[in-house]
Amino acid sequence: MNTKLVLLGIIVLVVAGFFLFGGQDLLTLESLKASLDRFHGWRDQHALLVSVGFFLVYVLVTALSLPGAAVMTLAGGALFGLLWGVLLISFASSIGATLAFLVSRYLLHDWVQSRFGQRLAPINRGIEKDGAFYLFTLRLVPLFPFFLINLLMGLTPIRARTFYWVSQVGMLAGTIVYVNAGTQLGQLESLSDVLSADLIISFALLGVFPLVARKVIGFVQRRRVYAGWTRPKAYDRNLIVIGAGAGGLVTAYIAAAVKAKVTLVEAGRMGGDCLNTGCVPSKALIQSARLAADMRNAQRLGLSAVEPRFSFREVMQRVRRVIQSVEPHDSVERYTKLGVEVVNGYARLVDPWTVEIERSDAEPLRLTARSIVLATGAQPIIPDLPGLDQVDYVTSDTLWERFSELDDLPQKLVVLGGGPVGCELAQAFAQLGASVTQVQRGPCVLPSEDLEVSALAATSLSNAGVDLLLGFAAERCESVDGRHYLVVKHAGEERHIEFDYLVLATGRGARLSGYGLEKLGIETGRTIRTNEFLETRFPNIYAVGDAAGPYQFTHVAAHQAWYAAVNALFGNLKRFVVDYRVIPRTTFIDPEVASVGLTEREAQEKGVRFEITRFEMAELDRALTESRAEGFVKVITAAGKDKILGVTIVGAHSGELLAEFVLAMKYNLGLNKLLGTIHAYPTWAEANKYAAGEWKRAHTPTGLLQWIERYHRWRREG
Repeated sequence: MNTKLVLLGIIVLVVAGFFLFGGQDLLTLESLKASLDRFHGWRDQHALLVSVGFFLVYVLVTALSLPGAAVMTLAGGALFGLLWGVLLISFASSIGATLAFLVSRYLLHDWVQSRFGQRLAPINRGIEKDGAFYLFTLRLVPLFPFFLINLLMGLTPIRARTFYWVSQVGMLAGTIVYVNAGTQLGQLESLSDVLSADLIISFALLGVFPLVARKVIGFVQRRRVYAGWTRPKAYDRNLIVIGAGAGGLVTAYIAAAVKAKVTLVEAGRMGGDCLNTGCVPSKALIQSARLAADMRNAQRLGLSAVEPRFSFREVMQRVRRVIQSVEPHDSVERYTKLGVEVVNGYARLVDPWTVEIERSDAEPLRLTARSIVLATGAQPIIPDLPGLDQVDYVTSDTLWERFSELDDLPQKLVVLGGGPVGCELAQAFAQLGASVTQVQRGPCVLPSEDLEVSALAATSLSNAGVDLLLGFAAERCESVDGRHYLVVKHAGEERHIEFDYLVLATGRGARLSGYGLEKLGIETGRTIRTNEFLETRFPNIYAVGDAAGPYQFTHVAAHQAWYAAVNALFGNLKRFVVDYRVIPRTTFIDPEVASVGLTEREAQEKGVRFEITRFEMAELDRALTESRAEGFVKVITAAGKDKILGVTIVGAHSGELLAEFVLAMKYNLGLNKLLGTIHAYPTWAEANKYAAGEWKRAHTPTGLLQWIERYHRWRREG
C-alpha cells in the first residue's frame, strides 16, 4: 500500500476527529478561561506530567495545522509562567512546525515541483541562496499565518535543519508576547487584546529589520572587500570595458547611448572571436561547402550532378572578404562616432578602479573608472596530447589564417572533438572534398542534444563523407618519415590515422591571465566567478560573455552586456538579475540543429511532467518543393497544456524557424497562439504552425465534438 496515502489518510482522520468531537470548541479563549482553575489543580498535583502532556498536544496541534495554537500559547503563560512557558512553547512550536514542514515535503514536494518546476525555478534558486533570510523575515511578522508558512516552505528546497533553527529563533519574539499575555489571562477579553494594531505594526517593523540589516551588512561587506585599496577622489571615466568582442561592444554601445563616458580597450582586432575567427568565417565557409555539396547532389532537383571545380585559395579569400564586409559594424570608427573612446592595447587591473593599458605606439595609459566590465572572451583549449607539438595542428582560431595561405584544399584532415564547432568544420571540409576523420571520445556527437538528434547529426556527417569515430580516445600524435598520425584507442585497440592537419575542436576556455585578476583576488575557475548581477568579488567590476559563462554564445554575451552596462551605471538605483530562461542555440551543420529551453532528456532528468509533439518536415510542402524533407520539429509542452517548455528543430533553416518559438516562450505564448497566427504559404515557418496543429489534434475535445455531431444531425433531421 502507498505509504503517502496511508499517512494522508491518518492525518485526515485525526483532523476530522478533532472537529467531529468538538476540539475547536475546547481551544478557545472562553473555554480556556473557564477551565483555568481545573488546569491549575492538575498542574499543582502533576507538574511534570502536565508539562509533558501540554508539550505533546502543542506539537500535535501545530503539526496538523489545527486552529488553537494561539490559545494554547496563552494557556502556557497562564499555567507555567513566563520563563517555563516560553521554553516549552518555543520548542514545541518549532518541532510541530518542522513536522508540518516535513509532512508537506513528503506528500506534496515532488508532485508540485514536477508539475510547476519551470515556474518555480526562480523561487527555488532564491530559497537555495537566501531561504533562511526569507523565512526569518516571515517568522517575525504575524500577519503571515505560521501554519501556511510551514506548508509552503515544505514545497521548496530549503533544508529541514535550516527550517527548524530559523523557526526557533524567528518565532521567539511572538512566543514571548503571547506567553506574557497568558500570565495576565484574566484581563483578556479576546485575542485582539494580545495582538493589537500597535503590536502588529511593531512586528511589521520588526520584520523590516532584517531587510534593513541586510542592506547594512551588504554595505559593510562591500567596505570590507575594498579594505586596503584607496578609492580615487574622482574618476576619469564612468565605465571601462576590457575586450571588444560581442559582450564588450554591446556594453560600450549601451554606455555611450545613455551618455556615460566610456573607454573600450582591445588588444587585438575589433569584433573579437565571433567576427574574426568564429561565427562569421565559419558560416561563410559553410555556405561555400553547402553549394559544393548541392552541386554533387543536383540530381535531387532534376539537374545533372557535377563535381565542383574551385580554387581553395579563392574560397578562403571570400571568407576574408565576408569578414571585411562585416568589420565596419564593429570598427573603431563606428564606435568612436557613437561616443565610445577606443584604445588599442593590453589592459591590466591595478586596483578595483584603475586600469593600466600597455600601448604599442605610446606610453602606458592609466585610467580610473567607477565601474569596469571584463569581456575578455575565450580561447581554444589545447589538449595535453603527447607529440602534439611535433605535428601540424590548427584550432578554430588559427585555422583561418593558416589555411588562407594554402593553394589547395588539405586532403587529409582529422577533427578532434564532436561538439558544434567540430561538427561544423568536419562537415564543411568534407563537403568541399577533403578526406575528413572526426574523432569523438564520447558515444555521440552534439552530446547536449537528445539522442535522436545526435544520431541524425551523425548520419548527416557520414552522408557528407566524414569518417566518424565515436567512442575513440586520442592517445598521442606521431610523426614518421614526414607523415603525421593521430593514435586513437577503442576497445583496447590502437588505430593510426594519417593527417595533413589536425583540427582541435575540444572546447574553449575563458581568457583569465594577464588582466591582474590574481592581484585583486577576483575568483576564477573555468570562468570568472560572478553573482546573479554579473558582479565579481568587487561590486563595481563585472564580467560578461565567454569570460563569465555559463553559455558560450555570442547572443548570450550581448544579452549579458545589457545587464552589465545597466547595473554598472545605475546599480546604485536599481540592479537587475540576468534572465537566462530562454536561451536559443543553433549548430550549423546540414541539416541545421536548433534548440531552445528543455530537451526531452533534460525534462526527464528534472522530473518534469511533459508531453511531446512532433511534426515531420516530410509533411511540409515547402520542404518537398526543395527536396529537403529531412528533419522534424519537436515541441516539449507541460502535461495537458500548450505551454512551451522547449523546442528542438532539425532541418533546413532551423535556426530561423526557432525564432518564433523563442519569442513565444519569452512572452508565455502557447501553441494555441501559434496555431491562430497566419503563416504565409508555402514557407518553412509553416512547420511551426503545423506542429501547433499536431498538439491541438492530440487534445481534441472529443466529448464536445460528440455533442456538436448530434447538433448537426438534429439540424439535418429537423
